[in-house]
Amino acid sequence: MAVKGMNLCNVCCLLLYFTTAVLAGRDFYKILGVSKSASVRDIKKAYRKLALQLHPDRNQDDPQAQDKFADLGAAYEVLSDEEKRKQYDAYGEDGLKEGHHGSHNDIFSSFFGDFGFMFGGNRQQQDKNIPRGNDIVLDLEVTLEEVYSGNFVEVVRNKPIAKEAPGKRKCNCRQEMRTTQLGPGRFQMTQEVVCDECPNIKLVNEERTLEVEIEQGVRDEMEYPFIGEGEPHIDGEPGDLRFRIKVLKHPVFERRGDDLYTNVTISLVEALIGFEMEITHLDGHKVHIVRDKITKPGARLWKKGEGLPNFDNINIRGSLIITFDVEFPQTQLDDQQKDGIQNILKQGSVQKVYNGLQGY
Repeated sequence: MAVKGMNLCNVCCLLLYFTTAVLAGRDFYKILGVSKSASVRDIKKAYRKLALQLHPDRNQDDPQAQDKFADLGAAYEVLSDEEKRKQYDAYGEDGLKEGHHGSHNDIFSSFFGDFGFMFGGNRQQQDKNIPRGNDIVLDLEVTLEEVYSGNFVEVVRNKPIAKEAPGKRKCNCRQEMRTTQLGPGRFQMTQEVVCDECPNIKLVNEERTLEVEIEQGVRDEMEYPFIGEGEPHIDGEPGDLRFRIKVLKHPVFERRGDDLYTNVTISLVEALIGFEMEITHLDGHKVHIVRDKITKPGARLWKKGEGLPNFDNINIRGSLIITFDVEFPQTQLDDQQKDGIQNILKQGSVQKVYNGLQGY
């Protein structure tokens, strides 16, 4: 009886396990490879990376590619939405309210454009006979803080979409040569325009939200392409939309490559006896500076690893280069104070004239 009781208990435990697994549904955090405390930015970054890796066009030999891509879209749709994420965290996938689920194609195109990156080729390799709409290049202003830490920027634009309209129109017009017989042994060749007849089309503006990732270390003038998001062409394909990065000037830091430059003004007393201070960096962390020796005007201090992350390898960072300016006191010294300073410093006159621009 004891053995039968144990077997029954094991069966019940297994049933409970499988029932819980079914009710729990898919593990969206595991699908995206993020922790349950991940921020929306982390979720967007993970989705953007995995969407390129798991796109079915790039994995045509994998029979499960479509399912994996669909799971990825479902995970992003839920975890990027605050209300849906709360319901999912509390009750699992089955606890989500029934309603409209966005198309994964819509999610993918919000990051990459209508045609993704056209895996296996690019726009230049497409049929040149297919007419294309004009490309659009827009300047996207980003802060130095965004260059340092990265960010996602939502851009809302009204995109003209071609919709069918009543009636017919001429399309695919081309020049053709026509030969006409004028008489025995006499022919005339003329060039004329020949067109096909196509359904009529009207352009309707639709609001689109695009997600532009500002990658860490992004450089000025770099472009982020969104394929097929440019001007439409009623007889062909739309052009591309490209966001061109414009890094805004910063009041504290100047960028030179991956290095950051800043100036610190100290008093004459601090320049002589030393000082200790902190500089607030672009992400809010403090850079500690200690000087226990004389600091000359124009002296520079290098802080390695405190610059910007390298765009090609964010594990490599530039330097923070600090130039010190010395502020002299505004008050005039009396004779006693002058004698006191001379006695303390014990420095004679140094009046050297030289060509400073030549480095001598």
